[in-house]
Amino acid sequence: MDLISLKTPGLVLDVAILGRNAKRIGEIAQSNGVQLRPHVKTHKCVEVARIQTRGHSGAITVSTLAEARAFAAHGFDDVTYAVPIEPGKFEEVIELVRQGTKLSLITDDLEVPELLDKLARGEGIQLDVFLKVDCGYHRCGVEPNSKEAFDIPRLITDAKNLRFAGILTHAGHSYNCKSKGELLEVTRQERDSMLQLAAGLRDVGIEVPTVSIGSTPTITHLDHCAGIDEIRPGNYIFFDAFQATLGSCKLDDCALTVLASVVHRDWTHRTAVIDAGALALSKDLSPIDLNPKCGYGSVLDLEGNPLGVTLHSLSQEHGVLCELDDTTLDRLKVGKRVRVLPNHSCLTAANHSHYNVLDKDRVVEQWAIHSGW
Repeated sequence: MDLISLKTPGLVLDVAILGRNAKRIGEIAQSNGVQLRPHVKTHKCVEVARIQTRGHSGAITVSTLAEARAFAAHGFDDVTYAVPIEPGKFEEVIELVRQGTKLSLITDDLEVPELLDKLARGEGIQLDVFLKVDCGYHRCGVEPNSKEAFDIPRLITDAKNLRFAGILTHAGHSYNCKSKGELLEVTRQERDSMLQLAAGLRDVGIEVPTVSIGSTPTITHLDHCAGIDEIRPGNYIFFDAFQATLGSCKLDDCALTVLASVVHRDWTHRTAVIDAGALALSKDLSPIDLNPKCGYGSVLDLEGNPLGVTLHSLSQEHGVLCELDDTTLDRLKVGKRVRVLPNHSCLTAANHSHYNVLDKDRVVEQWAIHSGW
């Protein structure tokens, strides 16, 4: 099948670019002697995970237990659930561990280790638990120089049915950087704050098996990983318009686009409308601080060449292109197919049921997306 025949809107995944991205980050991990544990929330797709873990340990990171269940059912048995665990999810955790999944949890709460230990004792199992560390993002995690950063690992270590897995962080604030210099500073801060905490914990007799860091912007700019055991980037496998604007990749490294059809054009108002709206793309304006005219995505032709147009506005099922010149309007006849490079590939992918896998100019397969919580 070719792109002209494909139903719109739909996800188009270029498998050659995907493979190139997997190779790039895989080589960074191998050359630095660290384990690659990619975050599969970006794609939620078994086939994609198999490509990015080929030649590596097969370990993955998830952000929902639905992801953990889906990937475990397809042979991925070493999983880190990278959202702080809460008691309402304990039953699902037990079910996954009982089925043979090595499931590592994270916490930044002083009360959770005791609750987890009681649960594990009652079930006759051991649970692996990381300390979630805040390296500057201020979303979740304990400050690395805080009392809790030492008290929580001690509670986990002293618990009979818990194993202290190590320390884990995510430099999500790297997405707010406005220059490569600023990004490099955040990258070093992520690494160095974790190394300092690991050293402090070891000084007081707490073993730290794994120091785990993540984020695509920091991993693509990291100067060295000495002392780091594991990296957990996710978005790199697809990249997107934001990563290209940030400097983590080039535009031709972006593997995911949304195929759409022109459904309306207006010569008076110089606009055209496509059938991909917020439910196909998400309303993410992430590059706006770097590019005030980023809109909701860049519009490409079927070959992936930029048309010099961005999506100006979105409603549920409509995307509006504005300020079009005569040449562009003439090209955008009703029924014309275009591809939209989204600002945020992770959110865009999560809105769909499957990928249409593009190999050169042919759609050769459909790969399922495992959504839910």
